[in-house]
Amino acid sequence: MDNNDYYKTLGVPRSASRADIQKAYRDLARKYHPDMNPDDESAKEKFQKVQSAYSVLNDPDKREMYDRYGSSFESMEAGGPGGGPGGGTWRTYTSGAGPSFSDLDLEQLFGGHFGGEAPFPDFARSFRPGGEARRSNRRRPSRGADVEHGIEIPLKTAVTGGEARLKVRRPDGTMETIDVKIPSGVDEGKKIRLRGQGEPGPSGGPAGDLLLTVHVAPHPWFQRRGKNLEVKVPITLAEAVLGAKVDVPSPRGTITLTVPPGSSSGQRLRVKGCGVPSRAGEAGDLYAEIQVVLPKKIDERLTNLAKQMREEQPTNPRGEMTW
Repeated sequence: MDNNDYYKTLGVPRSASRADIQKAYRDLARKYHPDMNPDDESAKEKFQKVQSAYSVLNDPDKREMYDRYGSSFESMEAGGPGGGPGGGTWRTYTSGAGPSFSDLDLEQLFGGHFGGEAPFPDFARSFRPGGEARRSNRRRPSRGADVEHGIEIPLKTAVTGGEARLKVRRPDGTMETIDVKIPSGVDEGKKIRLRGQGEPGPSGGPAGDLLLTVHVAPHPWFQRRGKNLEVKVPITLAEAVLGAKVDVPSPRGTITLTVPPGSSSGQRLRVKGCGVPSRAGEAGDLYAEIQVVLPKKIDERLTNLAKQMREEQPTNPRGEMTW
């Protein structure tokens, strides 16, 4: 990463558009963010260099000054002795047929250099077109940079909504805790925008936004398929043979599932409207897949019963399998 050339720091050509600069910044900020590189001591320094380059190249006025004077333009812009930007703005004025002359910025000559208001304000204004004193070298307020961050939430929060808390590391190294409202039914990879939670704007401009990418943690029992939920429900051998009513948790609370007699593992039972809520329409469905669980200890009576069933009902459930 180049220390002096902001274009090389962001990896873009000098002819890059503002959109190209913003895209390069987002990619590099994500790559070098200290939270994404906790074991890399150099990540924070690289991240700060990317921030500095972006704050200049994303601002049209700063970029123009940088292209003209290089990375030293900020110190020149701050003011000081000598010519060029900051040390006095030299301009040439011509009036009618009279002679041309170059003059140091009069507000600086009669104002700032005397430590206060110009002692001869009318004299200074008389050299300005329209009689108004010109304000020079003042930065325009600009919007702060957006910050991208990932957030992982449980499947339950993604389905029913709620709140989540995350910590964001700012460029100065401080950690900030932010509470986020999660809407119900949010998808994996969804972007949540928190306005005004990004980087502060230069020269008092508005702050940027915080863009959160949602990642949903896997659930030990449930899986999401679009608007539907799938869950594997373990039942005993007796419940599978005789049928039963079993309680199953769901986003709507505990529901009672009716297992038909003679149910086999893999059989799916549908519960309408117990899936993922939707603001645009009806909620999805819940699909419960039966999983027959045998006892951990098989006694002699169960063994004899199984042998008797094999003799009385010789069937082959794999008879229709083909490659």
